[in-house]
Amino acid sequence: MDIRQLTHLDALARSGSFTLAAKRLNMAQPALSQSIKRLEHSLGVTLVNRGTGRLSLTAEGLVLHQHATLIIKQLLQAQAQIRAMANLSSGEVRIAVPGMLGSFYLPSRLMAFRHQHPELKLSLFEGGTRDALRMLQQEEVDIAIITAQDLNSEFDSRLLLREQMVVALGQEHPLAGLERIRLDDFLEHELVMFKTGYFHREWILSQAKSLGKTPNIAFETNLINLIKQVVSQGFAITSVLEMAIGPKDDILAKPFEPPVFLDLHVAWKKQRPISLADRAFVDFLMHNR
Repeated sequence: MDIRQLTHLDALARSGSFTLAAKRLNMAQPALSQSIKRLEHSLGVTLVNRGTGRLSLTAEGLVLHQHATLIIKQLLQAQAQIRAMANLSSGEVRIAVPGMLGSFYLPSRLMAFRHQHPELKLSLFEGGTRDALRMLQQEEVDIAIITAQDLNSEFDSRLLLREQMVVALGQEHPLAGLERIRLDDFLEHELVMFKTGYFHREWILSQAKSLGKTPNIAFETNLINLIKQVVSQGFAITSVLEMAIGPKDDILAKPFEPPVFLDLHVAWKKQRPISLADRAFVDFLMHNR
């Protein structure tokens, strides 16, 4: 039993005769008759009452036609949805991103992509880099922006951007007069840091450990605006991506000595090919870096 035979049975039930059904299907009547006979033989039942006048379906034929109607309808819906997705007039982009990119890098790009593809749904999941990696590994999202350190053989990826990590500090902070700030000097001061799960925290802790130092973490929060308030008022300093400090922020952004850069990649799982909508989004990001 295949979809073609079910389509033949449906046309026969709706037309009431082999002649009309064959015409409706644009096929020869003997070929239609043989198709129905093969279907009956494969199932071991009679599906059609072949008496004089308008034919009718047997009890078995009626039950099979009910299933055939649902199957044909679902097949047509699937075909329509796939065509719509192929034309980018339907679909969803599910992407996990680190907090700073979600706040400072992606908004304008998301709006521009949405303007080009208004029919596509964008689902953005924002958190730490560890959250993005976990969601990608567990297939809760289709693509994610992760650090170069998190890339492995299970992912395909494209380099999205390289961004400098800087020291964010208030105008009156003791380190404010320096052009560049050494990491050991940075670690001598009170810090406001992201909570566990963010790359910046992991990086600072690992660097402190390599220097034999214990960071003085005075504040912990994942709210970037609160971090900026703490820094601008001189209560603590932190490290952020350079993009997070804007001209209207009352905050200085000083590079480390030596400079530190973070490579961020758009990644997806090799064993789960991304959809056309996801591919369109990745291509858009690559052309609008």
